[in-house]
Amino acid sequence: MIGARAVVVLAAALACASPKAPEPARPAPRVIVETAAGASHAVRVEVARDEASRTRGLMERSSLAADAGMLFVFEESELHTFWMRNTLIPLDMIFVDDAGRVVGVVERAEPLTLSPRDVGVPSRYVLEVNGGWAAAHGVKAGDRVRFENVLY
Repeated sequence: MIGARAVVVLAAALACASPKAPEPARPAPRVIVETAAGASHAVRVEVARDEASRTRGLMERSSLAADAGMLFVFEESELHTFWMRNTLIPLDMIFVDDAGRVVGVVERAEPLTLSPRDVGVPSRYVLEVNGGWAAAHGVKAGDRVRFENVLY
């Protein structure tokens, strides 16, 4: 026979062992590019926050969805230089400062090269998208960028 105290302890132990309800999924990260012409374009992004993911970037990918990209997040604003070693597709690189302003665009970076690419001014973020995306959407230096579900 089990005493009342043992039943309470057993019930407490079973309650602790019950699986927790899963945490709700985080909304997908997006970058919204707002052009001077008033257009707004959303890009679903993978976020590269650490050195390993920034080094890997979009290497070895044979394609990228039309509305997809990668956002590189750096600890500080500085002159960031990119190369395309082992990157199989041409990319546009949109450099963004701390205030969310586009400071420059490298268009259609040639794949499979070690040629350095930068815009000559400091940036904190770099958005990589398919080559030709920036021109097709009218993205230029001075445009604005907003982040959704990116900076947690």
